[in-house]
Amino acid sequence: MKNYSIVRIGNEYVVQADEKSILKIASRRKAARLVTDAAELLDSQADPKVSPDAPAEPSIERDPGIIPDPGVIPDSPEAP
Repeated sequence: MKNYSIVRIGNEYVVQADEKSILKIASRRKAARLVTDAAELLDSQADPKVSPDAPAEPSIERDPGIIPDPGVIPDSPEAP
């Protein structure tokens, strides 16, 4: 949705996206800020620089080259 508008109804402002009312808010300034933030978020999702094959979060794996401390047993109550 790329067509945003802010309409005043009584003492409130209604944020609309493509003629559909999305949100009522008392402050026009806050409504404008929300529209700006939403547009930026939608633009960042459609960013072609990010590869769709890239993992969403980095994976966390144990390094097999690290030798655990022999005095600490993993998953024991005394382990830090």
